[in-house]
Amino acid sequence: MRQVVVVTGGSRGIGRAAALRFAKKGSRLVLVARDEVALASAADDCRARGAEVHTVSIDLALPDGPERAADAAIDRFGRIDVWVASASVFSYGSVEDTPDAVRDRVIETNLVGHMRAARAVIPHFRARGGGTLVFVGSLYSQVAGPYVSSYVAAKHGLLGFTRSLRQEMLAHRGIRIKIVLPASIDTPIYQRAANYTGRTAFPLPPVVAADRVARAIVRVARGRRHEVGVGAAQFVTRPLQFLAPRVYDRFIRALQHLLGLRRRHAAPTPGAVLDAQHDPGAVSGGWGRVPLRRPRERRSSVAGG
Repeated sequence: MRQVVVVTGGSRGIGRAAALRFAKKGSRLVLVARDEVALASAADDCRARGAEVHTVSIDLALPDGPERAADAAIDRFGRIDVWVASASVFSYGSVEDTPDAVRDRVIETNLVGHMRAARAVIPHFRARGGGTLVFVGSLYSQVAGPYVSSYVAAKHGLLGFTRSLRQEMLAHRGIRIKIVLPASIDTPIYQRAANYTGRTAFPLPPVVAADRVARAIVRVARGRRHEVGVGAAQFVTRPLQFLAPRVYDRFIRALQHLLGLRRRHAAPTPGAVLDAQHDPGAVSGGWGRVPLRRPRERRSSVAGG
């Protein structure tokens, strides 16, 4: 029997790439995001690969959003086998300059929404005797960086939540709790990020294709590993922060100023953090291997719409 896979944030970026991978595996898909236009485009791409697809346009930052998404999936297909929690938004800015509404929305989407999703789907998994929940964290779940404090706080929290939930589920052998931890990924999230730095934002190199993360999500959903990192940056930043934290602090601050926030004027913007921006969406942000030039703006985001 074909698996039923729910992918939140499935309209763009990592979520869309994961949906395409699961489509190739023959899964039946439920794609969840804010943007109906991007959802329809992503669904068409998955159907072109032979998948049966249902879309749910909903804001997962809303208190009842994850539960409504789970109910819609069960109503359509009768069950959920895998839930991929990939909805995410991004924000640049100092702690002082980032508006409260933007900070709170980043944490609601990247952390609290996924906690609510777990609470919505775990009872269903328990009743069925099993299921897999895959969170999409970040290298920022394990290290820190300047001017991205809201994102770092949310992703650190998500890793801690994942580990705690995994420990709770040890009594339920069929329920598997996983997390994938990608570094900088070529998605539209950076163009659509909130930005209150006054500078143009770029992902820190090396930048990895979203399909690499998608392949890792599919593997971890089917395999035995609980936590999987994606991207070479983890092999430098994680040991450096652990072994030489003062050196790391200076290194990451210099790197962010040199390559992450270029000396070009950028007007303050909430990006796609607070509101969906309706467009066909995309997997790639056009960043390529090394983002020496900023790609043409695309009205898209990896965040649930």
